Amino acid sequence: MRAFACSFLLGVFATTAVASATDYCVVVRAGTYRQPAWQAVADALIKKHDGKLLQYAKDPQEVLGALRDLHPRYTCFVTPHPQAGRQLVADIHQLTRALDDDPYTDTLWAILTGYDASNALAIAQYNQPLVVKKVASGTEVALEMCEQGLWYDELVKHKLVRKEKGQAAKLLEGPGDTTAALVETLNRYQPDLFVTSGHATERNWQIGFRYRNGYFKSAAGQMFGEDTQKQRIDVESDNPKVYLPIGNCLMGHIDGPDAMALAWMNDVGVKQMLGYTVPTWFGYGGWGVLDYFVEQPGRYTLTEAFFANHHALIHALENNPRDRRGLAFDRDVVAFYGDPKWSARLATGNRAYEQTLKIDGDEYTFHVEPRRGSDSFKPVNTNGAQRGWRPIVQFLPHRVTQVRLTQGQELHAVVTDDFILIPNPRECDPQRDYTIKFTAQLAP
Repeated sequence: MRAFACSFLLGVFATTAVASATDYCVVVRAGTYRQPAWQAVADALIKKHDGKLLQYAKDPQEVLGALRDLHPRYTCFVTPHPQAGRQLVADIHQLTRALDDDPYTDTLWAILTGYDASNALAIAQYNQPLVVKKVASGTEVALEMCEQGLWYDELVKHKLVRKEKGQAAKLLEGPGDTTAALVETLNRYQPDLFVTSGHATERNWQIGFRYRNGYFKSAAGQMFGEDTQKQRIDVESDNPKVYLPIGNCLMGHIDGPDAMALAWMNDVGVKQMLGYTVPTWFGYGGWGVLDYFVEQPGRYTLTEAFFANHHALIHALENNPRDRRGLAFDRDVVAFYGDPKWSARLATGNRAYEQTLKIDGDEYTFHVEPRRGSDSFKPVNTNGAQRGWRPIVQFLPHRVTQVRLTQGQELHAVVTDDFILIPNPRECDPQRDYTIKFTAQLAP
C-alpha cells in the first residue's frame, strides 16, 4: 500500500503502479507443500479463492519479488505449527510492509496453521460467512454495539453484564469463580465472538485479573477450564467463531503442540483469531481491534479491522513521537491466524459516524457523517489500554495510482493505493463538512 508523498498545499500525490494478476496468494515452504496433507491445505485455499501459489525454500523473504509483482489484496501463509512461532510472525509483518516504499502493510495477511493438517484443512475449507450476533467476554465490551451478549468482569468479582436482543444491557450478579460459567457460555450459549484479556501464557489464561479466579488451560490441542477447586471442566464448543484475546500476554505465541492458540482453533471452533506473541505492555495492537470490529458494527470484517488498527498504529508511529517506543513494541508482535479472505463481521448496528465512498470515473469522494453530534468521534468504550481516538479508515475496492487530492486538505488525509486514513478529528462540529475528494487512476 503506497502512501502517496504529498504537499497538502498543492494536494498532489504521486506513486509508481505495481501490476496485479490475482487478489489472493498462498505462500508456503516448498518442503511443507511436498507433504500431501499440507499440500491439500494450500490447494484448498487456492481453489476457494482462485489464488496463486508461491513457494520458498527457507525464508518467506524469498517471495518478496513475486509478491511485489502480484501485489495481492490477500496473502495466506500456510505452515505447520512447529514453524509458526514468534519469529515467523515478525518476519511476515516486515515482509508485507516491503511490497512498496511506504511504511504500511501492503496485503491483508494471515497465517493458516493448526494442531495438525486436518485442523488447518477444516479452516481452509470453511466458506460460510459469519455474522456475529452473540458476543461473550471475560472483560468489558461495548454490548450496546452488539445484538446480544454477556461479559464477566475480570476486575470486579461477581459482576456480570448481559444484553438480550432488542433490550438494553443489564447489570447482574455472577459467580465469584466464573470458570464453569465461561465454559458453559462457550458450550451452551455458543457465541460468535469470544473476547478475553488479563494474564496468560502459552498454556493458560488467568480469568481473574484483580481477584482469585480459575483458569482456561490447553494441552494437546484440547481446551479445558480449571476452577479454584482444581476441578477440570471440559470445553465442548464447535460452533464457528472468532476469538479476540485483545489484552492477553502470549496467547498468539505457538511454541509447541500444547499452545493455547492451537487449542482454540482445534477444539473451540475458532476460524480466525489474533494474539500477542510476547508479554503485552503497550496494548495498541490488540485492544484497538475492538474500536474497529465491535464499536463500528458491520463496517469491517475481522481481517479488515485488524489491519485498519495496524494502519492506525503505523500512522501513529510516524506522527506521534511521544508514544513511539510503545507503538514500535507492538508493531511486529501480534499474530493473525486463519484465512484472511474469509468474512466475519458484526451484525450491522448504529454507528457513531457513517462513511461513504462514491466513485465516478476517476473522481473519488469520501464523506464522513457524524451521527452522535459533538460525541461522534469520541471513544465508545475505554476498557483496556490505548483505547479510542482511532483514525477513520476506508478500504478502497481496488488499487489506484496517480492520486491527486482536490478537496479536504485540512483533514490531513493519507491516501494510499488501497485505503484512505483520516486522523481522528476529536472535536466534532456536526455542521462541518468532513469530506475529501481526489482523482485517481486504476492501478494496472
